[in-house]
Amino acid sequence: MALIEVQDVEKTYDDGTKALRGVSFTIEKGEFVAIMGPSGSGKSTLLHILGFLDGYTAGEYRFDGKTTQGYSADEIARVRNEKMGFVFQAFNLLARATVLENIMLPLLYSKGKSKEREKRAKEAIEAVGLSHRITHMSSQLSGGEKQRVAIARALVNNPDVIFADEPTGNLDSKSGQSIMDIIQGLNDKGHTILLITHETYTAETAKRIIRVLDGKVEADTAVTKRRIARDGFTK
Repeated sequence: MALIEVQDVEKTYDDGTKALRGVSFTIEKGEFVAIMGPSGSGKSTLLHILGFLDGYTAGEYRFDGKTTQGYSADEIARVRNEKMGFVFQAFNLLARATVLENIMLPLLYSKGKSKEREKRAKEAIEAVGLSHRITHMSSQLSGGEKQRVAIARALVNNPDVIFADEPTGNLDSKSGQSIMDIIQGLNDKGHTILLITHETYTAETAKRIIRVLDGKVEADTAVTKRRIARDGFTK
């Protein structure tokens, strides 16, 4: 069963702007898919719909076999917290909170004991190589370190899918390469990754690229020469 099924999805804003014009595709569990397109192509709108952050005007979106209209508001909140992880270009960290506190945020409503929640957060921190910064405030971190914290926060609930919206957009090339290495590693461990980017170099770290232009799917192709982030070469 597919994790994500999108059929003829459209999005029209109140001012009449058509952001999406009949988008259709399927993403299986464990895939690493890049959605690529220029600014204004509709890719970020699409991510917001897929992540239950925004609604759509027409068509159908099924997540984990269930149409989104079939989810109650409480179910949407639960799915977004437990089955989805988000990594944004702007990091979206609490400046006056430590690395550990930022990463524990998605666990606030979980039923586990506080020690178990802290253990999970520390494991996520270790997974992104930031154990030595665990007590630092996020405002004390470099851009690359902040994005690592954001990835750990997305990872802490062991979600079915991680949505990464331009995760290297605010980083230098070396930091960006490091972040994509981590994301590729998460996919190797079985996480479904949906990457939004306008950069060919970044998109080619995925296994499949969906190209969006003017709100439509222009192409949907497998990556034949995949770029390995940690080494900077293709295979």
